[in-house]
Amino acid sequence: MHRIVILLALPAFLAGQNQPQTQAPGFAPRDQRYRIQPNDVVEIQFRFTPEYNVTATVQPDGYMTTQIAGDIKIAGLTLAEASGATAKQASSRLKDPEVTILLRDFVKPHFVVAGEVSHPGTFDLRGDVGIIQAIAMSGGFKEGAKRSQVVLLRRMNQEFVEVKTFDVKKLMTASKIREDITLRPDDMLVVPQNKISIVEPYVRVASLALYGLSFGIR
Repeated sequence: MHRIVILLALPAFLAGQNQPQTQAPGFAPRDQRYRIQPNDVVEIQFRFTPEYNVTATVQPDGYMTTQIAGDIKIAGLTLAEASGATAKQASSRLKDPEVTILLRDFVKPHFVVAGEVSHPGTFDLRGDVGIIQAIAMSGGFKEGAKRSQVVLLRRMNQEFVEVKTFDVKKLMTASKIREDITLRPDDMLVVPQNKISIVEPYVRVASLALYGLSFGIR
């Protein structure tokens, strides 16, 4: 038996690697509040001391730097959570600070297609994009692609990624096309070359970073 290893080093997946852990599946629906990511641009406003207001870019390690509060890790937090964390840290120098953090620019929603397609890569997610359209945007299947076992990786929370397979050959028929699903930001499609024997339904984000995601194929 041969094995293929697809290494996943995507910032979208790895951003949650060092964030607080959450419970394992079953999973609740994905949190609808926006969570700050590396490279986002935020404005920090101090209500009573506006001289400390600043606009900052979130660094790749998830931290931002302010004059009054120093370095604060805010990646993975909502704007309200980041405001609270900044106020708490600034309180060592300011009395009862009130902090508001505003999102000024953000990482645009995207998805990734990898494996046996003509043009693998990262694509902007504009509107509703299904699996079939995503494959088309990546140039279509290569001749040797395993179209009946396209893998979808979807981060469900800060700790786990859900793994599903789709028979795109069937999805492309008139009777099944309505079963195509809409991609979400940070989704990743992997088109294998050979048949996948075993796919784990859930994988830890940390495992993706350290070991990659291994598929056994015949």
